Amino acid sequence: MTAQPHPPLRRPADPVPVIALLLVVAFVVVLVSSIAVGAVPLSLSDVLHALAARLGDAPLTRDEALNAAVVWDLRLARSITAILVGASLATCGAAMQGLFGNPLADPGIVGVSSGASLGAIVVVVLQISTFGIWTLPVGAFLAGVGTTFLIYALARPGRGGTDSSRLLLVGIAVNAIGGAFAGYLTYLATAEQLQSLMFWSMGSLSSARWLTVGITVIPTVVGITLLMVWARPLDLLALGERQARHLGVDVRALRRKLIFVTALLVAAAVSFNGTIGFVGLVVPHLFRLMIGPGHRRLIPFSALGGGLLVMLADIAGRTLDPPNEVPIGVIMGSLGGPFFLWMIWKGRRFGLRGA
Repeated sequence: MTAQPHPPLRRPADPVPVIALLLVVAFVVVLVSSIAVGAVPLSLSDVLHALAARLGDAPLTRDEALNAAVVWDLRLARSITAILVGASLATCGAAMQGLFGNPLADPGIVGVSSGASLGAIVVVVLQISTFGIWTLPVGAFLAGVGTTFLIYALARPGRGGTDSSRLLLVGIAVNAIGGAFAGYLTYLATAEQLQSLMFWSMGSLSSARWLTVGITVIPTVVGITLLMVWARPLDLLALGERQARHLGVDVRALRRKLIFVTALLVAAAVSFNGTIGFVGLVVPHLFRLMIGPGHRRLIPFSALGGGLLVMLADIAGRTLDPPNEVPIGVIMGSLGGPFFLWMIWKGRRFGLRGA
């Protein structure tokens, strides 16, 4: 009696296409909702009509003209700003986690956001205007680059101690130093500047305009594109510097480029919107669990997921206490803080040595 051949094993279906479809659908729904929600609530037909009104030449009634102004001049610019900020911070978090070889790396936790925000605060308080409208993002970028180099020099993998604990300690120190300098500048600030500094400390999208969108979109698109180009070297670097070097990666050059680009992305997010934490921690970590650690997939998914999360946080900030607006940094802190504690509690499961 001949043995029956075993049926061929079926490979499990790839969940990525389904996750991508759900993410895109959710992204579009939340984008439309973020335009419709506000002090002047709009229906879906109002939003679509207002979006089409500026593209056509048909005469508008007074109400239609008002709706078009609200949608185009205020809410659409704000929604696009939320997308850019979320995409910048989330992809920056994904890149930093590969750079440090540590899933706890996040621009806010390790101090990069604090350093970039301090650069912007210096520009505001000292009234520096060397580069015109570009002075604020340039100041944030330069401070972010310096901070990222400092953090990597102190907490790079393999410098003794456990990676997670060392990175967290460096982050605590950098945030404390940045907070001390920010406090001193707050002491020197005028009453008018104090309002702006309060904005920086809690984060907000209330200053979003098409001018700021135009300034922010350039470094965001350039930074995310470069990270996509470096996706494979990032995958190799995540294995460790020694392994990446043996596989042909110029680790020193890649490290410098990653530091430059992550600082660029943080500056794009911080320059006009203040400090918004935990986006770079929550989004890449969740997608890494769902689609795997490969950066060729992780970076674009993180960009979409970051934009989606910040839009949701902005909607929550506008609707929790109308007509007042809860700062978006407060919303993200209330979500990201518990998530961070959960990651530490589950540290051994996710390979967080020392956590």
